[in-house]
Amino acid sequence: MDVRLDVERIDQATALDPAVKVVRNAVNSALPPGPLRDTLNGVWLGHPLHPLLTDVALGLWTGALVLDAVGGKKRRAAADRLIALGVLSALPTAAAGAADWSELDPPELRAGLVHAAANTTAVVLFSWSWLARKRGRRARGKLLALAGAGATTVGGYLGGHLTYRLGAGVSRNAFEQPPSDWVDVIEEAGLAEGKPVGAKAGDVPIVLYRENGRIAALSSVCSHVGGPLDEGEVKDGCVVCPWHGSTFQLDTGAVVHGPAASPQPVFDTRVQDGKVQVKAKVRT
Repeated sequence: MDVRLDVERIDQATALDPAVKVVRNAVNSALPPGPLRDTLNGVWLGHPLHPLLTDVALGLWTGALVLDAVGGKKRRAAADRLIALGVLSALPTAAAGAADWSELDPPELRAGLVHAAANTTAVVLFSWSWLARKRGRRARGKLLALAGAGATTVGGYLGGHLTYRLGAGVSRNAFEQPPSDWVDVIEEAGLAEGKPVGAKAGDVPIVLYRENGRIAALSSVCSHVGGPLDEGEVKDGCVVCPWHGSTFQLDTGAVVHGPAASPQPVFDTRVQDGKVQVKAKVRT
């Protein structure tokens, strides 16, 4: 069986779209734009928070399974605590994943919904495992934990598919090759004051913005899912992506608001012989 093709069918399964819409609306209602959502998106971290948090729950549950197998009676209480802590840690993990998921494209939304369903199943199974253990039914608790591990395996596989095949959470600027030397990008006369303008620096699309004689330049491909920043609104020294509202400082490319977590590549600028020139800025 070609597992890859089976997973790709999920990406194209439009039958999932009604469920996607319901869950997406619920997530966006529960997590409106603001500090909490920015925290869950990983704006403060520089990349998505969700993958980091998944390791916590998986590590705790894996430790419990090891103690179940080789810990003996003396390690039963420790195994039970690890199960419980894994369930508790899954809550912020799910919240971070939901915040990222709700601002993706349709194929990622479909695969992400199934990914979330598998992981939710795992949380339920591990919760039942803990309850069974507390009621003295350790054999049943161990079996439920093994079933939960199976569900996390499915969820993990789909998580890998989302990241490594569909590129969810991967910066859209990762493979850009901005010029290291000065290149002409536009006639100075064509750069109006206070209006974002699109151009190209070699093969890299950029957005230019002139204000009070200063010219800022960023990659115009939003690091989130590739929205065109040259079509966005500029306010308070920031450019706002027209697709999902990611907000970046014009002078540094730093993320001000998500869902983007990765900063935008920035360029040095100058005017030479009536032409605006740019080159990649070296971050220090």
